[in-house]
Amino acid sequence: MAKAYWIARIDVRDTERYKDYVSTAKPAFDRFGAVFLARGGEFTELEGTARQRNVLIEFPSHQAAVDCFNSPEYQAALKIRREVSDAELVVVDGI
Repeated sequence: MAKAYWIARIDVRDTERYKDYVSTAKPAFDRFGAVFLARGGEFTELEGTARQRNVLIEFPSHQAAVDCFNSPEYQAALKIRREVSDAELVVVDGI
């Protein structure tokens, strides 16, 4: 079974409240075996329009990545994230 990845691009409007999203989301990430490979940090915009924050999260499978997003734990965190940021999130399978 191939691993899968969340690729998230985020513009944060309220950095203090975003911390609440991060702490609220942690139980979902722990439950579904998420491993953070990139979380913010320096980046170089090469093409297109970049966002402030780029996150890459590895999951054991595509289903685990989707189940994490749909879990009650993450949905509670998502409510916070949507109040304080704009984002794009996709799940992509590894090779």
